[in-house]
Amino acid sequence: MSRAHLHVHLESAIRWSTLAELAARNGVSGPSPPSAGFAGLPAFVEHNQLVRDCLRTPADFTRIAREFCADEAADGTGYVEVSFTAAGHGERLGDLDMPLLAVLDGLAQGAEEHGIQCRVLLDHSRRRSVERAWRTLELARRYADRGVIGIGLAGDEAFPATPFAAVCDAARDTGLLLVHHAGEAAEPASIREVLDVGHAERIGHGIRILDDPDLVAEVRERRIPLEVCPSSNVALGFAPSLTEHPIGRLVEAGLLVTVNTDIPAIVGTTLAAEYAAVRWAIDDDQLTRNGWAAIRKPSAPTPSRSGPASSPRPAGSP
Repeated sequence: MSRAHLHVHLESAIRWSTLAELAARNGVSGPSPPSAGFAGLPAFVEHNQLVRDCLRTPADFTRIAREFCADEAADGTGYVEVSFTAAGHGERLGDLDMPLLAVLDGLAQGAEEHGIQCRVLLDHSRRRSVERAWRTLELARRYADRGVIGIGLAGDEAFPATPFAAVCDAARDTGLLLVHHAGEAAEPASIREVLDVGHAERIGHGIRILDDPDLVAEVRERRIPLEVCPSSNVALGFAPSLTEHPIGRLVEAGLLVTVNTDIPAIVGTTLAAEYAAVRWAIDDDQLTRNGWAAIRKPSAPTPSRSGPASSPRPAGSP
């Protein structure tokens, strides 16, 4: 059965060879592959900024999206929801729509070429302004008919979600999917906040939920999926090692656990490799079933045992 991949950032999935070519062509200093993990989140943010500086033209964005589809399909993924910081790129380049339009073109081309289904989540850094969050929402609304299915808060969880409450209310009322990062660096209260204020339908990461038994019970009862990213957690210092990752305890607690890559190029992983790394906690078949079960209904595609998923309907469709 093909796999569903629900938590992966496009900017952190770019091939290193492509990044080097784009940096040279655009006259910037691109980043080097990290030899180990990062000394905290600020070091990762700095690295990520170097990656984004390499992306300047529509052709750059189209290329990375098209190659992303090829790499995901080669790894056995049939359906992927890829996160992209569209408004941030648009503001940086002076054209709000261009980066997203170019990415959507690349995803459409890649999906056609490789038989994979792609949908887009637009993320917004908690460190950035509420005004940019509104622009992110507007982009999601504008391009919902081209596969943009939702928005979410990402970045440093020390910054609260509450200032974005009105944006989340409007997104929910529009029918968009809301998926927020929480409970990775911050305490379980950050998960509670994105559930209550952010109307989260899935939780990005969520590994610290175990510190609050009452919250574990609620999330388990509501069947809210967790998007767990083991290698990323280790690389960023949020878990000591893959064998000591809390995924085993999350599974034992009866939570709906999915496994994802988050930043695959940066940590040198694939979805297949992540599945293999956590077999001590949960087997591939169960993870595959969990991945498909975590996709929003009724827009979820049907998993295929012989190939990629069939096309899902856009979020909010009847």
